[in-house]
Amino acid sequence: MPAPHPAAIDGLDTHFAPEHPLAALSGFYRAFNQRDLEAMARNWSHDEEASMSNPLGGIERGWSRIRAVYERIFLGEARVRVVFHDYTLHEFGDAFLAVGRERGVLERGNTKLELAIRTTRLYRRVDGQWRQFHHHGSFEDPALLEAYHEAVR
Repeated sequence: MPAPHPAAIDGLDTHFAPEHPLAALSGFYRAFNQRDLEAMARNWSHDEEASMSNPLGGIERGWSRIRAVYERIFLGEARVRVVFHDYTLHEFGDAFLAVGRERGVLERGNTKLELAIRTTRLYRRVDGQWRQFHHHGSFEDPALLEAYHEAVR
């Protein structure tokens, strides 16, 4: 079993070689934390079989529906920043799986939540580029999930 990577991914790291999986992960977290929908579109597969299962949007399939979830997050009043940590990478051919945790903060007005999310991301190589094909995120604490839903409404 691979050991967890010691360095957290926050999207600020730009020293990864473009073909390395960590470059794709860093690109995702940069796009998310900077609320950059166009960068997010470059990170995700636009295949209609792409899927996302997250605490906010349920299960969405296809880039247009996944994009709508990110639009809602990015255009909403709540500000969310996350960092990927305690993760392992599993590479197989033209795909890799990143399994770990996100920690972060949601702020909206006087509300501040410390986030703890279990996260899995699957990427496939498409035309020489890593593209996210699946994401699953789940809150570790049900009460925190309820507070998160309330804060982003």
